[in-house]
Amino acid sequence: MRVATLTYALGGGWEFSGAAIAQPHVVLWFAAPSLARDPGVYESLRARFPDAMIAGCSTGGEIHNDEVLDGTAVAAAVRFDRTVVKGFKIDVTANADASIAGREIAGALAAPDLQAVYLLSDGLMVNGAKLIQGLLTGLGPDVVITGGLAGDGPDFLSTCVGLDGPPVPGVIAAVGFYGASLKASWGSAGGWDPFGPKRLITRAEANVLYELDGKPALELYKRYLGEAAEQLPGSALLFPLVVRPDPESSYDVVRTIVGVNEENQSLIFAGDIPQNWSAQLMRGVPDRLVDGALRAARQSGLKDNGAANDSTLALIVSCIGRKLMMGQRISDEVEVIREECGSVPTIGFYSYGEICPHGFTGSCTLHNQTMTITVFRETG
Repeated sequence: MRVATLTYALGGGWEFSGAAIAQPHVVLWFAAPSLARDPGVYESLRARFPDAMIAGCSTGGEIHNDEVLDGTAVAAAVRFDRTVVKGFKIDVTANADASIAGREIAGALAAPDLQAVYLLSDGLMVNGAKLIQGLLTGLGPDVVITGGLAGDGPDFLSTCVGLDGPPVPGVIAAVGFYGASLKASWGSAGGWDPFGPKRLITRAEANVLYELDGKPALELYKRYLGEAAEQLPGSALLFPLVVRPDPESSYDVVRTIVGVNEENQSLIFAGDIPQNWSAQLMRGVPDRLVDGALRAARQSGLKDNGAANDSTLALIVSCIGRKLMMGQRISDEVEVIREECGSVPTIGFYSYGEICPHGFTGSCTLHNQTMTITVFRETG
């Protein structure tokens, strides 16, 4: 397995960051919305790698090695020795049942030697939790599923995804990796701190939260945000919710608000909000979020399984909310990963939802406000 990373510069096109690689089997790329929507950027990548499978999406920011970038595009070209890759994409609408899409993807990719699936999805039209539920029904428990929901900076207007074509809205793309030689590992951690009382989710449907403790959810949420409520839904990225099956459960997931409905006083999330679960507000402190990134790196095993060469690939998907909250310190969370794990080729993006197994259960789920890392390498 050989890996090379590239960056895109306006007027200069795609350039390798180090040693070049010829005839890769797959190229993953992540781009600022303006570049992702420009067909010429994809076409220049296709011209450089005419025979590769190319999958990519729009972002809320790009990651290259230990740098966090904006307004750019990054890519990783991978040539395998023994691993086989297969891609599948599906078009969806805003009202589509994402679990059906997940089952269709699983049906297209499932095979006895399937080791991992890397998933990129439209970040606004798709309920990521339902998508993963559908995917899990058709894939074995040992298949590693990771990836993320495409971003649109802080704007939440339109996201795009592409597989062997320019990224467009309403697409879910999946890349399957086949063969026992491929080893995929992962890590996920947050670092946000809960505050305020734990409340009961008394009315919710799919990814829409209507009531907490029998009170309108938006009204209650605004009360905690104070002046920041005037900047909703954007300010909600700084105050996610953690939800648990019950107030004392060790299992939890973080959910980010992507929209509000003033008419019915509801909150709209990137993933499901189960009724009768417990919910609590969270807030971030930069040092704690950096600690979360370090935990994710250690959980991924990158330091033990990786190497300071081009035979391992690390893919980072972090959350746009972390980026907005940390501001100028955002590079700290990727620098700490680099310091922990060495100079493994690394690219990534800031997303509207992170797809990765849960650190407590080991089962894939949709995360928000979480640092996730996927590590691919070949053995044997």
